[in-house]
Formats: sequence, structure tokens, C-alpha cells
Amino acid sequence: MIDLITQAERAALNDAKVLLTGESGVGKDVIARHIHNNSLRRSAEYVAINCAGLPETLLESELFGHHKGSFTGAYRDKPGKLQLAHRGTLFLDELGEMSLRMQALLLRFLENGEIQAVGSERTECIVDVRVIAATNRSLGELVSTGRFREDLLYRLRVIHLHVPPLRERPADIRAIGTYFLSKNGGRQTLERDAWEVLNQYRWPGNVRELRNVVEQITCLAPGDSPIRVSQLPAVVRTTPSLTPAHERRRQLADQLYEAIISGGYSFWDHIYPLFMDRDLTRNDMRELFRRGLNTTRGNYRSLLQLFRIPKSDYKRLLNFLAAHECGVDYREFRTGTQTARPRVVSPLPLLEEIRTSGKEI
Repeated sequence: MIDLITQAERAALNDAKVLLTGESGVGKDVIARHIHNNSLRRSAEYVAINCAGLPETLLESELFGHHKGSFTGAYRDKPGKLQLAHRGTLFLDELGEMSLRMQALLLRFLENGEIQAVGSERTECIVDVRVIAATNRSLGELVSTGRFREDLLYRLRVIHLHVPPLRERPADIRAIGTYFLSKNGGRQTLERDAWEVLNQYRWPGNVRELRNVVEQITCLAPGDSPIRVSQLPAVVRTTPSLTPAHERRRQLADQLYEAIISGGYSFWDHIYPLFMDRDLTRNDMRELFRRGLNTTRGNYRSLLQLFRIPKSDYKRLLNFLAAHECGVDYREFRTGTQTARPRVVSPLPLLEEIRTSGKEI
């Protein structure tokens, strides 16, 4: 996170477009505002708009403005968010939900800065706006399926900052939780065991969920006495104890590998959907491919048969690994002798286990 903040502050020194990625609730909007507040545009407006919260027609009106009578309910001329953000910053949240038509309109604006309001037949004005976009979806995957414009992705991804999920930075949990406690009065504290329970929880809702949990316990806990484990929300305190992260990854990678080799699973049909649904992390995927490359002695082409991937999908596989930073260096497996394939005592019904168990992966 220190590296991320440092990169964000460096990005603030220029007007390059920024793409923020990360799961929902990690604080992408906080990073966007931090960039604006540390830029030369900080004295101008910071305007945020949620692309997923408006239908296409209203989103166009919100961004570019509209003229009176251009559609039902347009009783007066209204400037768009882009005009309001002139010489400032526009934050486009949930960019991956934008329709292809709106993507084309946005791309045109990014190329020339021209504003054409809804109901107008000519360019209204040219504005100077820095655009910061954010998404919790894989834009590379959307491009491959035709749901996102590749040229728009390249236009927006001048600087790419990824905000990691809270479960990958457990040292932040206590610091952020203490901050939220202070925002709710600052009198209550948590017992040591309560902090341990919070550290073990997976936080699927990330920082947003942590804030909600802190608000709940400060509202419901009586008096100013330290908050005990029993006063934590049930969903937090009933999460099973977690094994160390590296051990979880090893165990899960063994299970995934065994399910492919002996259980009839294939990469695209079973493993890939789990990753795209965020039930598997990048580290999980790397561990799986390490086992496969150990068997094939570092040969990615031989992985196709091993993982039940069609030969025609070789480039697709390599593109997937590169786009999601899941690739493993094949050279480390091309020296020495091949080790035995890991064995699992009890292979899964893997899909159901991962999706329904509620355990940390």
C-alpha cells in the first residue's frame, strides 16, 4: 500500500489518464481523490459519476449535458459532468458497466475534448478534464468477449494502479479498524482476541465491509468497555480459523491439480470460472501452474493436454496468464530431475466445495 500511494502521488504530478482496478470496496475512489488532491488541479472540481448507477440515456445526459426539450423530462438546459469538471478531475467509477455506445462517445471525447450535449447538432465547447477510471472487472476479459472497446482500454490505461483486497494486506486491518473507531466517537476499543478474529476473517467486502462492521459493533456494544469476541457480528466470528496463507495455497493447488488430472476437470470449464468469480486468487493460479510445469518440465505447450485445453487455445492461454499476471517462469523447471506429482488423500467435489464452504481460499 505504501508503494501504491507513492505511485499515486507520482501520477498526480502530471495529467496522464489513470485506470484503477481492484475488487469492490477496496477504496479505489479514495485513491482517485488522493491523486486529485495532490495534483495541480486540486483547486478545481473533482466530479465523480457511477457508470453502473444510470441507464445509458441518462448516463449520456449526465456526462455531456442536454438541451431543453431533448427528451421527456428535460425542462431546462443542463450542463454535463464533463463541463463541471473543466480544469479538474472526472472520476468514472464502474467503467466496465458502460455500454458499447457510451464507450464510443467517451472515446471521442478523450481524443478531442469536445462536448456535444444531448439534443444538440454541433459541438458546444472544448473542455480540459483529467479522467480517472475505475473498475472491479477484468477489462482484458471484456475486450476478448467483445463487451469493451480495446482502443478505449488503451486510451484509459496510461497509468494502471491496482488496489489489493484487504485479505492480502492483513496488517492494515487493525490500523483501518482503529481509524473507523475514532470516526465513531473514539471511546471504544477491541480486546486482543477480537482483533485476532477480525484478522482471520476473509473480508469479501473489503474496507467497506470493515467500516460497516465497526459501525455495527460501536452502535450495539454497551458502554465504553472493550469489545469482546461475542459482541462481533456472527458472520465474522463464525468464520473458521485459517491456516497460513502459503499453506492454504499449497493445499488448494494440490486439490485443483488432482481434480484436473484424476477428477475429469478441465481448465476452461472448471478452473477459469472460479478465477473470474474471484474464488481463486492469482497466487492460487500460479501455484496450480507450477505443479503443471513441474510435470511438463517447463513446457507450456504440454500443459494443454495435461489441463484438457484445446491445442488451438495456446495463445488464448498465454494471453490470459499475461493479462492477469498469473504466468510462471518455465526456466526454473528445466533444470534437475522431475519431482513426483503431489497426491491428495481425498479429491473434491471441487466447485461445490469452493463456492459453498465459506472457507478462505
